[in-house]
Amino acid sequence: MSISPELGLAIMMNNYFHDVATALLIGSAVAMWSMVRQYDPVDGPEAGRLVLRLHASMTKLARGALVWIVVGGIPRTIFYMDFEWSNAVGKMQVPALVLKHVLIFTMVGAGAWLWLKLRRRMAELRAALA
Repeated sequence: MSISPELGLAIMMNNYFHDVATALLIGSAVAMWSMVRQYDPVDGPEAGRLVLRLHASMTKLARGALVWIVVGGIPRTIFYMDFEWSNAVGKMQVPALVLKHVLIFTMVGAGAWLWLKLRRRMAELRAALA
């Protein structure tokens, strides 16, 4: 398949944003987990409510990242062989490309896992503040 310069640029930008969304998913989970770990009930209910508000905002950010991972993954998959794979083969960087994708899948899985754990922690916090 022949890829025009304009299409190539669009694919490249999509792939970069896809990678950024992956980093954002795990980064937001780690940041939120860190905030939750800092919370101490001794700090009072206002601190707990702040953690809940931060969680609500960070959840929106993580959901947006997850949507982009799924939506941006569609064109990335369609053009993968012609754009990423053939480029990596031509430059003898297949092991690097494989490692990158192993890391990306691991980051998405770890981010999703942390967000699921956070949801349970937030439910416990909501119940404690009620």
